[in-house]
Amino acid sequence: MLHSRLLTYVDEVARTGSIRQAASHLNVAASAISRQILALETQLGTPIFQRLPRKLILTAAGEILIGHIRQTLKELSRAQAKIEELKGLRRGEITLAMMSGLASNLVPGTVKQFRTANPRVKLVLTLLATGEAIQTAVASGEADLGIGFDFAKDNNLKVLARANGHLGAVMAPDHPLAKRASIRLSDCIDYPLVIADRSSAIRPYLDSAFAKLSLDPQPVIETNAIEIMRHAAILDNGITFLTPFDIEFERRAGRLVYVPVRELSHDAQTLILIGHQRGSSAIASVLTEMLKTTMMSELIS
Repeated sequence: MLHSRLLTYVDEVARTGSIRQAASHLNVAASAISRQILALETQLGTPIFQRLPRKLILTAAGEILIGHIRQTLKELSRAQAKIEELKGLRRGEITLAMMSGLASNLVPGTVKQFRTANPRVKLVLTLLATGEAIQTAVASGEADLGIGFDFAKDNNLKVLARANGHLGAVMAPDHPLAKRASIRLSDCIDYPLVIADRSSAIRPYLDSAFAKLSLDPQPVIETNAIEIMRHAAILDNGITFLTPFDIEFERRAGRLVYVPVRELSHDAQTLILIGHQRGSSAIASVLTEMLKTTMMSELIS
């Protein structure tokens, strides 16, 4: 704070051209400002003000210094504003755009943790159908953050976190294949299959893997809703194909298990958390860190 006070003194003298006027504006003694500036000039080994009969003007060294001072004061002001937000002195609002599959799994646990720590902050959680829609919402400022799979590169957006999740077989804990360490796609064919439809980012991986094995799966359900895929696996003794991120809640509750599939071991969807290139508020940064932690812990668990 002593350092910022000195910067403020120099800035105000440069603006007013007078130590007395600066002292009046800042409500401090002129002698205190004068002492601080003289001490700074001694430390630098050169004057920063040229002292004319009725005005002080910056020297060449002073011009260099004042640019640094004003930038530092701006950064300090931004930092103080963010600290105020973190202290809960402002209510704030964060909009998070997400893909539907994450709405009942990875995101809710993080939201609960965030709300406990920041009860005065309003969260707006928006489901969007495609990655493109999420990216557009963040780029336009309609959303502060976006989370989803396999986003395309966009120079207006910053990748805040990423984690790869391998597709695997998902089934109820009492399914005949549930206890295996890994399975093959051919093991799944004799059971009811619940498969993502062709609008889903998951489907190309499955089509490629089945085609390489010359297998022709006949799904009992084909859907673009991950919620339906999860529930069908629980209730109909079926098998579906998802990443660990898609079933985080059900896994922890013991309602579904994830079994690696050998033919899908090299196929991964990338879960990506994005923000605008210009940055976000301090309170949005707190949510970002919590989401990062959840993403990484889900890979480890």
